[in-house]
Amino acid sequence: MMMNKSRSLTAATVVAVGFTVTVSWLLQVSSSASDNDALDSDTPAVTQPALTVAVTTPQPAMLPIRIAANGNIMAWQEASVGTEANGLRLASVEVNVGDVVQRGQVLATFASDTVSAELAQSRAAVAEAEAALAEAEDNAQRAHELRDTGAMATQQILQYGTAARTARARLEAAQAVERVQQLRLAQTQVLAPDDGVISTRSATVGAVLPAGQELFRLIRFGRLEWRAKVAASDLERLQPGQSARVTLPGGRELEGRVRMIAPLVDVATRNGTVYVDLPASDGARAGMFARGEFALGTRRAMTLPRSAVQLRDGFGYVHRVGEDGVITEVKVALGQSEGDRIEILSGLDPEARVVASGGAFLGDGDRVRVERALSLSGRQP
Repeated sequence: MMMNKSRSLTAATVVAVGFTVTVSWLLQVSSSASDNDALDSDTPAVTQPALTVAVTTPQPAMLPIRIAANGNIMAWQEASVGTEANGLRLASVEVNVGDVVQRGQVLATFASDTVSAELAQSRAAVAEAEAALAEAEDNAQRAHELRDTGAMATQQILQYGTAARTARARLEAAQAVERVQQLRLAQTQVLAPDDGVISTRSATVGAVLPAGQELFRLIRFGRLEWRAKVAASDLERLQPGQSARVTLPGGRELEGRVRMIAPLVDVATRNGTVYVDLPASDGARAGMFARGEFALGTRRAMTLPRSAVQLRDGFGYVHRVGEDGVITEVKVALGQSEGDRIEILSGLDPEARVVASGGAFLGDGDRVRVERALSLSGRQP
């Protein structure tokens, strides 16, 4: 019996010890977890970089100085080709719009039957007047020879002389009428007054036209010019001989030269007209509206690659990278663009590092990892 009591006491003791060990282990685990939680709460969270970017800085560049202008392309000089013949029927038209013609080339022909008949009549009248003059001069010559003999009265001799002078005047009048008819016959052919290109045509075969009616319009020598409208404040910066780049509606560019600057300024718009000679081109047409620029030299400016500048709501923004890699969005004033560079007028320090490309995917306060800087040309070295 004593042995049984001893065994029961021993089993109870083992259970008690095991329970004590278990509770101690649970308390240690709980304390360790609490310590870890406290340690985690005291350690600040580290933000991971969002992107890896390349950066660049504003770089100096030589930008061209230009004056922008708008204007129309017009003919250098136009010639109006009309008819001098009155009341004649247009028999044929030899040219059309766009044809290149030479000086003296036949453009149109009028029916000449009536004029030819009148010319023949005038020639007959001249022949008749020549015969009458010859007879009158013979009579005057004979009368003059008989003057000293007294066989003819002085009064009659004077009459023969007067008749001879009258006959000469009638001949000259007939010859003048003949020349008029010859001129009318020549006017039945409409000739080009100069080399050039036919720009308009109003001539219609079969029409009976009065004198002075316009038949064609001719661009002399095919020369065109750009009549640019320039602000009065910029006129003094322009001189004859300066180059101008003219952009046609289709995007094609022509290199022109300033020929002259108009002496007057429009009182309504305060713009002056600058006449720019254009080279021969298939793309330019009289009446076109064109934009252009006058080159005045170069100037030094601070620039960034276009890819580094974000345009939003009409303003420019760049993403400056701090020493800690944090992005700060900066509003900048933009100037002239040239190629893949754009001028920065203000809002950015010359030493500032900005994101070279991909700024649209970044926001203010983002953290980035810097890869390497870009060179002046905007390309990675």
